[in-house]
Amino acid sequence: MEANGLYEFVYGIALWLMQVLAWPFNNLLGWHGFAGWLVSPGVVHFLTTLLAALIVFIVGFLISITFIWQERKMLGRLMDRRGTQVGVLGLFQNFADGLKTFIKEHIIPEEVDKQLFDLAPVLLIAISCLMIGLIPLGPAFYMANLPAGLLLVFAVFSLAPFAILIAGWASNNKYTVIGGMRAAAQLIAYEVPILLSVASVVVLAGSLNFFDIVSAQQATMWYVIPLFIGFLVFFISAIAEVERIPFDLPEAEAELVEGWMTEYGGFRWGLIMLSEYVRGFAASGLIVLLFLGGWSGPSFLWSEIWTVLKMFLVFGLFIWIRGALMRITTKQILSIGWTKLMPLALINLGIAIALKIGGWF
Repeated sequence: MEANGLYEFVYGIALWLMQVLAWPFNNLLGWHGFAGWLVSPGVVHFLTTLLAALIVFIVGFLISITFIWQERKMLGRLMDRRGTQVGVLGLFQNFADGLKTFIKEHIIPEEVDKQLFDLAPVLLIAISCLMIGLIPLGPAFYMANLPAGLLLVFAVFSLAPFAILIAGWASNNKYTVIGGMRAAAQLIAYEVPILLSVASVVVLAGSLNFFDIVSAQQATMWYVIPLFIGFLVFFISAIAEVERIPFDLPEAEAELVEGWMTEYGGFRWGLIMLSEYVRGFAASGLIVLLFLGGWSGPSFLWSEIWTVLKMFLVFGLFIWIRGALMRITTKQILSIGWTKLMPLALINLGIAIALKIGGWF
């Protein structure tokens, strides 16, 4: 992890902790060598990295569960009801639900493939944690600044369909298998348009690095303006990628009784549901970073606050679409992806190339 605002802040805490830990070894036991090792730069750097990763994960986790609260409140208003009621403004409902899933009995059906059945939720959570660590919230709050960070995020993002397919197949249930196959077909149909819209951003910014992309927008304009078609393609595809209404047919409670999640219960089901909102965190974060100027905003708020506010605004649009539209069929989902969004993504890429060749960006 390279030095940034978060790293420098945590480094001071880590150094103080190690000095406190080293004091009795140095002054009471006389283990001067061990005490010196505890406060050595390598050990302090290792502890700093762990603490910084923990902070980034906690912040991403809190934003994700706040998305759940935001969705319940907004859907409640859209349906003319009050929504969550536990705690102040219903903020503790998520914790109550998490506790409820944690204490439930863990039941594994007899006919499932137990190893793969247990592996699928672990994969989904691992993917979610990786995405939290790869998406920067600001110039001083990030875990990694990689030259090809955008490429790595999509590589990790694309692993989710495999975990879903594994969960559906391992459950040994016709509803779960159908749900898993639907998820795989749907996600593949929207992977190509979403990657083409990302390619247009890379053409204008000339980089796969998130910080370079945000800096390029700060130097010119937010890419939602010149690449509005790409923004729409990315936005719609992102909803499909996270399997939200109107593209939630892989779950389809009415006909597939939660689809590929049918056989999961208790804490595993809770983790799967949480991973869905973490993927929503990733989708909202990518839209903000690629099209809405990232952490750009007036200076009276921290840059990180602007990123988070924009993410809540984008996720609010996700929720509004969920409350306003009905679920569409598999045929319609695939048709939209291959025959509507694909040509639009190609047109958008052509616009980006023309703008770059013309010297406007």
